[in-house]
Amino acid sequence: MSSVAVIDYGMGNLHSVAKALEHVAPGIEVRVTDDPELVASADRVILPGVGAIRDCMAEIRNHGVDQEVADAIASGKPFLGICVGMQALLQSSEENGGVDCLGHFDGAVKFFGEELTDAAGEKLKVPHMGWNIVDQQIDHPLWAGIDDGSRFYFVHSYYVAAQNRAEVAATCQYGVNCDVALHRDNVFAVQFHPEKSHTAGLQLLKNFLNWDGKY
Repeated sequence: MSSVAVIDYGMGNLHSVAKALEHVAPGIEVRVTDDPELVASADRVILPGVGAIRDCMAEIRNHGVDQEVADAIASGKPFLGICVGMQALLQSSEENGGVDCLGHFDGAVKFFGEELTDAAGEKLKVPHMGWNIVDQQIDHPLWAGIDDGSRFYFVHSYYVAAQNRAEVAATCQYGVNCDVALHRDNVFAVQFHPEKSHTAGLQLLKNFLNWDGKY
């Protein structure tokens, strides 16, 4: 039986992610765990996350998840970061006065700002909460069966600005240009919540569970 480890460090919406995975692949073994052995032996690994990055990074390090993530990525197995789990893979975040992250992608997580406006000058609310169009930047296996310009569900006050544009898999507009999906080798990471994004989100999770980790 194929297995996927959803890393539990106390800061993710794990129930929703696990249920979505079981829905798209009823035969899969979903392990919600921070046990290094269970994570290491899983065929695929997901790093979720919600909340403040300072608290997330503290728990990631307290649980030894930083090493689990590094080992999983180095192993070449398919790895997916979701929401704050994506932000944690960057070098740093402006949130909470500045927080060092895991540094698997070059770039930073930035605050939207207090006076965010759209192209027409209308004020936008922060956090960015709700559905938004996602513009695919590459033809990646995780986009299979998902139309470019599909809508996904977001909840975040900080956005990713990647340094290496070749690693950007998707963007969206919310007052600024946000990098909302990153990729490199066996790693894919998204700012939006696929488990809350209906058909397109479930298709992305299904694609992840069928992905061999190569691009």
